[in-house]
Amino acid sequence: MSYPAHWVVPGHVPADRVVDFDFMHPPGAETDVHAAWKTLHDGPDVVWSPYNGGHWIATRAQDIETIQKDAARFSHVRVTVPRSEDVQLVPLELDPPEHAAYRTLITPSFLPQAIASMEEDVRALTIELIEGFKARGECEFVGEFAKMLPIVIFLRLVDLPQDDRLQLLEMAELSVRGDLQERQRSQGMLMGYIGKWVEERTRNPGNDLISLIVNARIDGQPISPERMFGMMIVVLFGGLDTVAAMMSFICRFLAEHPVERRRLAAEPELILTAVDELIRRHGVTNTARVVVQDTAFNGVRLKRGDQIQVPNALFGLDERRFANPMDIDLGRKPVVHAAFGNGPHRCPGSFLARTEIKVFLQEWLKRIPEFEIKAGEQPRCASGMVNGMLHLPLQWHVA
Repeated sequence: MSYPAHWVVPGHVPADRVVDFDFMHPPGAETDVHAAWKTLHDGPDVVWSPYNGGHWIATRAQDIETIQKDAARFSHVRVTVPRSEDVQLVPLELDPPEHAAYRTLITPSFLPQAIASMEEDVRALTIELIEGFKARGECEFVGEFAKMLPIVIFLRLVDLPQDDRLQLLEMAELSVRGDLQERQRSQGMLMGYIGKWVEERTRNPGNDLISLIVNARIDGQPISPERMFGMMIVVLFGGLDTVAAMMSFICRFLAEHPVERRRLAAEPELILTAVDELIRRHGVTNTARVVVQDTAFNGVRLKRGDQIQVPNALFGLDERRFANPMDIDLGRKPVVHAAFGNGPHRCPGSFLARTEIKVFLQEWLKRIPEFEIKAGEQPRCASGMVNGMLHLPLQWHVA
């Protein structure tokens, strides 16, 4: 079978597994990125995309979970598509057991007891942001709220200046939704930004996460500059865009579904259990693994060095795992999703993300229980390494 000249299709890939699907620009993603990804469920469980260097995509929850937990066959050595050889993302791109020491270094900052002490700050900032535009009767949710809440909280965690937030947000956007060149540019920008702080925290360490990393020792040795920078990328970018994206998708759902929105507003105690259902429906990350050795997997032959993408959104949208997966069921139990990964690489910041989303729902619905998409405008989404909402204009009545 002949393919377009720009398609990358190795000889071991069967023709019936090749799909015309570019995850950076899937048809319909601008309107509904999750529905755009969901179309992959119309075909085989494991497919090959000829774009972005060529890679497999696991589309079903069972396979995604297996791959996430099986580092012996599916390495984290390069999780981005197309793969970048420039900077190793630490500990994300380290396999067990090597990754454990680096993960152990940052995990205490994100444990429930550590986050519980920050919840008051999260709540105060949430209220401040909402009250800042409530009287206007409208806002652009992504820029005025969703991106502001996680980055302000996170800058406190790493003790960086609040005035730097817009600069860091620009880098994060390039990092998670840019092409290979844009991702490399983002890394260069961050390297220039973070260098001065590494020097400063080496001389004058504090109790923040950056000080912890730059002064840490792994197996008795200082962290190498390359791995230290890889950790900075993961720490600084890891929790910014993902949480903003999840909140924006959830807010859009509530704006367009008044029945569920009014139920959450009337029964705020339901928010505590509904958070995971809302996250399940709106998964955002599309990382990949590298095949360690030639292996048979769900009807295909995977070759050593192949990349296979494990889109967390498709886990949550799989009707084999969840009944009516495109619908939000506020009473659904249990909701065991993969939005934060599974296995030893499960996102250490998941509790912070849940806390921010929970507090957002509690305080927003208390103050603006009735809202909708602004008349005459349309929300805009985008796909990439992280699915995101680019534009979410809202309006509400001001008494």
